[in-house]
Amino acid sequence: MRYITFVKMAEGLEDPPLALQEAMAKEMDQAIAEGTLLEAGGLSGMRDSTEIRLRSGTITQVDGPYAEGKEVAGGYAITEVRSHEEAVEGARRVLELHQQYWPGWEGSVEIRQMFTAPGQ
Repeated sequence: MRYITFVKMAEGLEDPPLALQEAMAKEMDQAIAEGTLLEAGGLSGMRDSTEIRLRSGTITQVDGPYAEGKEVAGGYAITEVRSHEEAVEGARRVLELHQQYWPGWEGSVEIRQMFTAPGQ
């Protein structure tokens, strides 16, 4: 089963502490070696984003930052795991590393199963 996870946090935080970056790199290297982590990376802030919307039959473009955005996705990972529970456990580990190496950081991890088109 393939999942995508988004690490969400307040917009505008400083860069993560070096200790967290090193711990996350170690965790990701292990997951890559195990074959469960397929891809991961950080995302730019909302100031660099663009949203294309379809409302009432009209397509519009809105450039960030967005006043209504309080929490943004700061990173993502794509995993291949055996169960939803395994995906949740991996996300919990990400939060535990943030808790340990970035005191005071608050955020969440959204976990969503990915589906592919038939024949892929």
